[in-house]
Parts: sequence; structure tokens; C-alpha cells
Amino acid sequence: MKTDIHPKYEKTIIKCACGNEFETRSTVFPEINIELCSLCHPFYTGKQKFVDTAGRVDKFQARMKAAEEKKAVKKLTKEDKKDKSPKDNQEVLKEIKEKVANELKPMESSQEMSSDVETAAATELDQPAKSEN
Repeated sequence: MKTDIHPKYEKTIIKCACGNEFETRSTVFPEINIELCSLCHPFYTGKQKFVDTAGRVDKFQARMKAAEEKKAVKKLTKEDKKDKSPKDNQEVLKEIKEKVANELKPMESSQEMSSDVETAAATELDQPAKSEN
């Protein structure tokens, strides 16, 4: 074995959250703090133990509460949209036709014409449509 390249392997005290302490050897020293040991671990005790490290359960419950509130807000907005009776396609089409008809009024022949094509188009619009047989 080469000298001066390996970490020191010394006695270490392991301290559990339940109060149990035992001594072993490790490169991490003088002590190691752990949350579970063989005296308090559910596998060895046969009992379920609740261990909340660093408030993880509280954080999880806060996330769940926020998600439920967000879901409730979405549900309210969907209900608001349902209250406004949606227009069917016929009504929407009718509104679009009215809007287009108001914007695109046919040119009357009395208006000034800038070209012969516009004059011919206006004349056709003024004449009633002939039925073709």
C-alpha cells in the first residue's frame, strides 16, 4: 500500500435522531448524525414511523393546496363562460354578413368614377338582374 495517499480511518460516533449512539470506524470523523438507525427504522421495529425531514410534508401539503385553489379558479372561469350562451354558427355567420354588408356598400353611378371599369361596374349594379332562361 502506498503511504500518504489514503484518508485516515479512525473511530467515529454515529448519533441517531432517536438518541441511539454507537461507535464504528470511518473516514468521516469525529461524529456522523443520522435520521434512522436499526432501533427506530420501521423495517426492524415492525411499526410505521412518521419522519418529517426539513418540513417536506408541509411543503407537499402547501403545493397540493395551491393546486386545488388553482383548479377551483379554473372551474369558476369555465362556469362563467358557460353562463354566456355560445352563439351557434348560423348567428356568427349572420353577424359577419351584416358587418361586411355595412362596410362594402355598392358604388352608385352618381359618384365620381376614375376609370371606365369602375363606371361599367357601377352601371351593372344599378341595373336589376335579368333572369336567364
